[in-house]
Amino acid sequence: MTEQIGDQAEREQGTPPEDEGRGLGGFAAGVLVGAVLGVGLGLLFAPERGDATRRRLRKRLARLRERAEGGLETAGKRTRKELDRRRQRMEQALERVRERGGWD
Repeated sequence: MTEQIGDQAEREQGTPPEDEGRGLGGFAAGVLVGAVLGVGLGLLFAPERGDATRRRLRKRLARLRERAEGGLETAGKRTRKELDRRRQRMEQALERVRERGGWD
């Protein structure tokens, strides 16, 4: 009975905080798998000649790469900002502990 209540509480709360950072990695993996499948199916059912199809694919892959690089850059900036914010919070908490005489 207690386990059921705990399970229900977890479902109602949504994603646990430790799982929040996995969203971007899962999304990026999904984009990559989708791109690979799309390219493969496109090659199988291409209505154009091979050289025209390859040219179009090169352009699409270049755009996809640019978007992916932009997304990774944005994710990196967010991660650095969050790490800085957490570092500052940790340093402030450590300073409060030292001021109370609990450490040093």
